[in-house]
Amino acid sequence: MGAQETTSGPQRRSKHIVAGVAAAASIFMLGLAFAAAPLYRYFCAATGYAGTPQLASGPSGTKGLRSLKVRFDGNVAPGLAWKFEPERPEIVLRTGDTATIYYKVTNVSGRETAGRAAFNVSPESAGAYFDKVSCFCFSEQKLGPGETLELPVVFFLDPALERDEALANVDTITLSYTFFAAKPAESGTVAQRSAGSRDAWSP
Repeated sequence: MGAQETTSGPQRRSKHIVAGVAAAASIFMLGLAFAAAPLYRYFCAATGYAGTPQLASGPSGTKGLRSLKVRFDGNVAPGLAWKFEPERPEIVLRTGDTATIYYKVTNVSGRETAGRAAFNVSPESAGAYFDKVSCFCFSEQKLGPGETLELPVVFFLDPALERDEALANVDTITLSYTFFAAKPAESGTVAQRSAGSRDAWSP
């Protein structure tokens, strides 16, 4: 009996250690799964990977020499009864110059709904030089039944793109948005009005 008792104690401790390591590993892997999407978004925002535009604190400090056509595209994912389109299909913009364009969005349903926009730039290599100063995509938008908003985007093309050989023969860049259904924000609609006002900053 004594011999059995002295060996069973270490065995139990060993099993407890293995179980603890397994549980810790499971929690670690779960944490990685939750962190993967935000880290990927951060990487894209920091590098322009996958056509992700950059964030700028203000207008460009330099002016470039090239002028490119910038096209605007608006889409709505299934499950959100909104109409969404740019007020102008395209503009011609010199690198370093700041532009303000508007998208118009209308809730065509009979109830209040909310949406959040995802965005990208094509060709993908242009994402690293497409700098947004202000954008409605940074916050959730909430619309009442039949309500329409005009949503501004303030941006510029970084003159550094003129030194990128991958863009040497590119004369058109497309900024594309897709609105997806989202849960209504608890803060209500008032905070979103400033994002959709034509009083927004403009050069």
